[in-house]
Amino acid sequence: MLIRTPADLGAVIRDRRKRFGLGQADLAKKIGASRQWVVGIERGHSRAELGLVLRTLDTLGIRLDTRDKDATAKSPSGPDIDAIVAAARKGRP
Repeated sequence: MLIRTPADLGAVIRDRRKRFGLGQADLAKKIGASRQWVVGIERGHSRAELGLVLRTLDTLGIRLDTRDKDATAKSPSGPDIDAIVAAARKGRP
């Protein structure tokens, strides 16, 4: 899955949180942050603390991949980020 912007990352976090049946306050408690922080990251605020972002990804089981761009293009995997973002904009889980 390719994440190109903070808004893309926020959409992925929101999608996974909802799939796990967690509210924003529940996720905030698990990662040691405020609910407002979760709201901000899900809205794509670009100044989120990296440590909390990484803790959030780990808590939600979202893996970061360090493959080269060429390797990623040859073997895409996972859901399409554009579909996730489009669904989030329409307000669908």
